[in-house]
Amino acid sequence: MQLYIYAKSGHNFGLENIRRASAVCNYLKDLKPILCSADYRAATHAKETMGVVKGVGVDVIGNLPHMMERGDMLIYDDSGEASQTMQEHMKDYCTHLYKMGIDIPFDIVDESYFEKTPTKYEKAIFFADDDYAKWFYSFCLNSSKQDFPLLLGHYFFLGTEDELKNYFSEIIEDEDYKDVIKSTKYLLTSSINSALESLASGNFPIYFKREDKETIENLDLLEKYNIPTIKGDNLEELTKEFDKVISNYPKIKEIEKFDISKIYKDVEDTLKKFEHIKPSLEFKEL
Repeated sequence: MQLYIYAKSGHNFGLENIRRASAVCNYLKDLKPILCSADYRAATHAKETMGVVKGVGVDVIGNLPHMMERGDMLIYDDSGEASQTMQEHMKDYCTHLYKMGIDIPFDIVDESYFEKTPTKYEKAIFFADDDYAKWFYSFCLNSSKQDFPLLLGHYFFLGTEDELKNYFSEIIEDEDYKDVIKSTKYLLTSSINSALESLASGNFPIYFKREDKETIENLDLLEKYNIPTIKGDNLEELTKEFDKVISNYPKIKEIEKFDISKIYKDVEDTLKKFEHIKPSLEFKEL
């Protein structure tokens, strides 16, 4: 019997689901979960940078039964991928089924972000993991150079990094994501999940409302924690608004670690209950 954690992902909508799912993996690491992603690159990135031990790509949530066995357990973050009928099948198929946003909140943050880090950057910008259409690159064009660093997104494509150097004091590779999030006092970001990670680190996030997407999930979390929001028509206007908020930053609500002990115990008890069951046949390579 096995615990699986599924997160929808892809280069055109970033890694927010993956970061949440990785946080869950780490809270439950002693139960040896397997992270399943719709994008194998995201699963690989989670293993390399987010502390995940086991991760695989499965393309779509409907492929999970090809690797799972009836009775296995599943936590899933699908962003509406699974139909109601599919969810009913999943409930019947799994011993335990938990859904992000219902059983586990969307504001879960990896426990490593609650460890305080000395400030390295007074301010920095992390637009998002994704800029598939190079919208942020176009947003920066013809602006003057700003006196703060840019943390690149994981899905920023080759060819824009050299150009973006003209607009920021420093370009930081995405491998340094956690260090920058934890050590930046004022983080400007279009990723709600990154804003929450910054908040957990004891810093002061500011949300940049991106205009290249019609729908942004979990905007209600900004209001919940009173994280300020700004926008601008170009990088120079955005920077002016950024500085205005910094000079009069509002009182924000602290974020707390999610208590996952109930889910942990349920999964642990089930694993112990069935640990004596072994496959009836052993297959040997010929």
